[in-house]
Amino acid sequence: MLEPGTQAPAFTLPDQNGMPRSLTDYRGQKVILYFYPKDMSAGCTSQACGFAELYPQFQEKGAVILGISKDSVASHKKFEEKYGLPFTLLSDTELNVIQAYDVWNEKKLYGKTSMGVVRTTYLIDENGIIVKAFGKVKAKETPAQMLEELD
Repeated sequence: MLEPGTQAPAFTLPDQNGMPRSLTDYRGQKVILYFYPKDMSAGCTSQACGFAELYPQFQEKGAVILGISKDSVASHKKFEEKYGLPFTLLSDTELNVIQAYDVWNEKKLYGKTSMGVVRTTYLIDENGIIVKAFGKVKAKETPAQMLEELD
């Protein structure tokens, strides 16, 4: 996981509509950058819907929400449409950004070890500096926790 106080690694990835989005597009705004394992899975759906529910409050605080996983643009589009997600989902099928943010790590599930995205959330300030970093976050609790962090 990257440390607070460091410059957030720059990136450009396609969103759920196939449009390229760069971190620099959001300069001047706070960014909630969250990495999640898989579209449509129970935990990831709970997390995304939590962000969607609180989205107006994030907007009031001048914050943008960006979700990143290794799923395809098409998968993100289905996820967005099925749950009415009002924020941007970015596709990192090559794992470049996922690795740059140090969230591709060993995971254990039912005694089996494999590599995967560790659910992580970063708060990035208006100048592109990581202000807070939360690793192994709880999917359901993250949206409310991040809203509090903006105060």
